[in-house]
Amino acid sequence: MTTVSVTLIALTIVEQTEVPPPTPSPEPEHTPYLIGAGRADCTGPPADVPLMGYASTEQVAAGIHTRLYSRAFIIDDGKQRVVFVTADVGMISQRLRLEVLRALQVKYGSLYGRDNVLLSGTHTHCGPAGYFQYTLFMITSKGYIKAAIQPLVEGIVRSIDIAHRNMRPGRIYRSRGELQESSLNRSPHSYANNPKDERLRYDSNTDKQVVVLKFTDQDGDGIGMLSWFAVHAVSMNYTNRMISSDNMGYASYLLEQDKNPGELPGQGGFVAGFSSSNLGDVSPNIKGPRCMNTGLPCDYLNSSCPVGGTKMCKAFGPGEDMFESTRIIGHNIYLKAKELYSNAVEEVTGSVQSAHQWVNMTDVTVQINETHTARTCKPALGHSFAAGTTDGGGDLNFTQGAVEGDPFWDGIRDALVGPPSNETQECHHPKPILFSTGEMNWPLPWHPQIVDVQIITIGSVAIVAIPGEMTTMSGRRLREAVTQELQSEGSFLDSEVVIAGLSNIYTHYITTYEEYQVQRYEGASTIFGPHTLSAYLLKYRGLAKAIAQDRVSELPSGPEPPFFEENLFNLLPAAPVDRKPENSSFGDVLEEVYPVYRPVRGRRSPSGRRFRTLSFTSFLDKTFVTVEIFDNRTKTWEVIHTDASWETRFHWLKGSGQQSNATVEWFIPPTAPRGSYRIQHFGHFKGRKNFLNFIQPYNGSSKKKKN
Repeated sequence: MTTVSVTLIALTIVEQTEVPPPTPSPEPEHTPYLIGAGRADCTGPPADVPLMGYASTEQVAAGIHTRLYSRAFIIDDGKQRVVFVTADVGMISQRLRLEVLRALQVKYGSLYGRDNVLLSGTHTHCGPAGYFQYTLFMITSKGYIKAAIQPLVEGIVRSIDIAHRNMRPGRIYRSRGELQESSLNRSPHSYANNPKDERLRYDSNTDKQVVVLKFTDQDGDGIGMLSWFAVHAVSMNYTNRMISSDNMGYASYLLEQDKNPGELPGQGGFVAGFSSSNLGDVSPNIKGPRCMNTGLPCDYLNSSCPVGGTKMCKAFGPGEDMFESTRIIGHNIYLKAKELYSNAVEEVTGSVQSAHQWVNMTDVTVQINETHTARTCKPALGHSFAAGTTDGGGDLNFTQGAVEGDPFWDGIRDALVGPPSNETQECHHPKPILFSTGEMNWPLPWHPQIVDVQIITIGSVAIVAIPGEMTTMSGRRLREAVTQELQSEGSFLDSEVVIAGLSNIYTHYITTYEEYQVQRYEGASTIFGPHTLSAYLLKYRGLAKAIAQDRVSELPSGPEPPFFEENLFNLLPAAPVDRKPENSSFGDVLEEVYPVYRPVRGRRSPSGRRFRTLSFTSFLDKTFVTVEIFDNRTKTWEVIHTDASWETRFHWLKGSGQQSNATVEWFIPPTAPRGSYRIQHFGHFKGRKNFLNFIQPYNGSSKKKKN
């Protein structure tokens, strides 16, 4: 009996212990963020205003290739919120940021301010200039131009308004990959001066990674996407005079058209932002530099040609012309971002934080070794700044890599603006100073001294706002430094640090100390001296540590930058009254289209016509051009393209006697359906009656044409 009882007990125990294990409970749902995305036009005046980027006096706006947009993303974790804006603009100037913040304060009070709003530029070199308050930039932009800065301020604020209205619960996913054959280091000699052991840690002398944030609502439907990739937006070269969003803007255009089917460009709920990164020495002109007069490679050290100097040395993109190169590079960026967006499954969770300081970058002391310190300098530009780059060389006989001054140019400088002080020369060594801008203050300071540094974090993703153009290796060092600080407290163990270039204020370039010694264009344009990067590493480490330790509130705000009310100047003449020949009207068709066009397989067929036009200013969210198809069922015209479309180009020609013409081109895609089409042009002209000026709208239309 005892044996039987023991056996029964044993069997009972076995039966109880062999119950199937419980089904694991699903991972807890993370609290969703509140997410909003918005897009707004910020194109500005497409005529008679200098374009920003190449600093070429001949590059004055004369039409539209593609429109410019501001794209805003708001993320809120229930306690804090941050705003990230990427705008189709050369760079964010201090004046532009300050005006945007003032406008936001009027609308929203303290909800959006300097700490949690990050503004970044895509770095197109084909947007209107004139939105700076420092003398050097005002000289190259022909002044502070209200007609240029107002559309930028209004467009950025409106994109934030739209994102604010659209906020709803959603989720964020991150993904990263590599993009090849879309970027080239344009200063490899400088890059090679970095320590060999550091260079061996990387496969390339440019960063190939693409980082994507995917925003969805609770049902998984797309709200928008943010992407970062390091490449200059200079596929459109310095000969272009049409406003253009360049390669980054084209990538946005493609993804938004893909995700907003049936919508015109600039419309639809899905917002695709492509942001700049550490692009300082990175060019999209991947065929490299050649001497235009011989076809031979340029000199490796100073990027010049035996005949013609630096102006003759030009880097070429992958296409037959700048339009084709823009299309190829933009399409490459779009395809990679689309792939990463589709495959993004790693969810971003955690709190939202932001840290911001103003820093006097002329007076930062850094520890360079155990026994020595160094400091930053008053701003100054070197001789090689005037040489330009292989993406756009200077007009004078300067060359890159100059470590000695030129007596001829130094003498002219001394006569015009005075020589640099001994202190500034020693501080910037080995840079031969062309302009000691930190010592030039008439009529206003030539360069800023107070600079924004800022980091925003969304869960494990840290976005570092850089006030200029960081080179490849500078960006790598900064990402590593910020990552170390964030992970030091154990709360950011899987962090993704991205660099948002051209953000909040523009201070030219930021090279490594080693690259600075070579004094190519980027080093000559590192305005705060050889220890600029070390100073930024120090400041951004401080921000990252404060975020990691949850002590952001203890950070001092720093010295507030100026907002100049007086001595701003505008060198552009006032727009004159528009004139036309007698017995004619504004909007008259001067050259009619053909009655029939046929698409050619493998390429787009151009269709165009000329209108009598005027010296116009900008329309926000309104087009100067439409291409329309006639609907035989409803007997109405339907707009299929605007001046924001890749398929259209709007050229403005300033004529004599205050008379102007416009040419509209439509490049007919092979997919265009058969039908009757027309092209319309819209504008305003300036007239005068009884000694008073007035502005009046007009439009012109081509005859029907068949396709």
